[in-house]
Amino acid sequence: MQKSIDPAEGITTIKILPGEYYVTRQDERIETVLGSCISACVRDPVAGVGGMNHFMLPVDKNSARGLELSDANRYGNYAMENMVNALLRSGARRERLEFKIFGGGRIMSSMTNIGWYNIGFVFDYIYTEGFKVVSQDIGDVYPRKVMYYPLSGRVRVRRLNAMHNQSLVDQESQYFHNIEHKPVEDDVELF
Repeated sequence: MQKSIDPAEGITTIKILPGEYYVTRQDERIETVLGSCISACVRDPVAGVGGMNHFMLPVDKNSARGLELSDANRYGNYAMENMVNALLRSGARRERLEFKIFGGGRIMSSMTNIGWYNIGFVFDYIYTEGFKVVSQDIGDVYPRKVMYYPLSGRVRVRRLNAMHNQSLVDQESQYFHNIEHKPVEDDVELF
């Protein structure tokens, strides 16, 4: 996670990477760049709290519910649960949560279709938990830069052109390779 001040807007900007999420009550902007990954931008407009996550893989099928995990946020099932729980601890109410979903692009035809699995997972999660999706920009072949303003709920999405694809594919491939060889069990914190 990287924090800086945007000189054009004069707003604190938090950049998140795969496996990260950020929740805030402040007037901040959260941003990320997505290829096949998914980001959920979630807020409670009444409590004035919101956040964004970024995950690369839908589900850790070997998961045990109830564990607090750090690097496990690379999986959608952890990324969604951990962010929703952080929102609730910050004063949000489940019935007021609004979800905006982005990503899941197939940016290289030679890559697996992990983006579609991610999309399927996130909508299954939202439906199963009884949440509502208020907007989305998912699928297709574009990488995206997503800028989210949690207090207002405003989202700006820029679809990136093909020249950014290879760099993003390289980053996603490296991240995927790294997490394949690092088991989630090493990240378990029992309390």
